[in-house]
Parts: sequence; structure tokens; C-alpha cells
Amino acid sequence: MALTVTLVSAEEEVWHGEASLVVAKTVEGEIGFMTGHEPVLAILAEGQVRITQTDGTKVTASAHSGFLSMERDELTIVAGHAALLS
Repeated sequence: MALTVTLVSAEEEVWHGEASLVVAKTVEGEIGFMTGHEPVLAILAEGQVRITQTDGTKVTASAHSGFLSMERDELTIVAGHAALLS
């Protein structure tokens, strides 16, 4: 089982796919998500979102000015600005 992750900016969908781990920076600090995580709604802080895909490939994006929502193994990150770094 995997997380379904969607990262969007105000302009476009930046990344969508399945992941085994996602780490994001919120105003409360860094938080990691894996399957089975409790529901969360948090405000993004300026920083990086690190995504480990189910095949082990890592994707890094910058994201800030937005929020994230985790529910039923679906993580949605909505940022005012987001861009892939790798």
C-alpha cells in the first residue's frame, strides 16, 4: 500500500504519484507521512517537500504559502508557490 500524493501550486500541478514517505515543513516543524497516518491539516512553512516514491526514487520540491491535508492515505499539498528541485 502507498500514499497517493498531489502537490499543486497556484499555477499548476507540480507532482502527482504514489509514495512510501513524504516529509514536509509546517509552521509547527517537519512532519513525515507514511501509509496509515492519522488525518492532519497543517499550514506549510517555506521549505522543501521530500518525496520517496514506492520504487525508492526521491523527488524534492520547494513549497511555501499554503497548507497540506492528509486523509485516508491521500496527501494533498497546496502551495502558493511550488517547484520541483530534483
